[in-house]
Amino acid sequence: MSLYCNIFGHHFEVSKKITYHVKEYKCTHCKKQLTTSGNGKLVELTPKFQEINSILSRIHAKRQAKLKRDKLLIF
Repeated sequence: MSLYCNIFGHHFEVSKKITYHVKEYKCTHCKKQLTTSGNGKLVELTPKFQEINSILSRIHAKRQAKLKRDKLLIF
């Protein structure tokens, strides 16, 4: 961890939007990464959570594309 983060704390910014509720965050100073867990809390981004987020992102994208396609067919 950087000295800045030790003194002032982390400054997290959204680095990737997975779904509407799940996001990945990265500290702008020390590059520490967090993600939203299943219960809505921030947890460290481990390889397991990276894989879960990747799958979740694909499922979300497919559903959004299907909803958009179905909406166009109705109108």
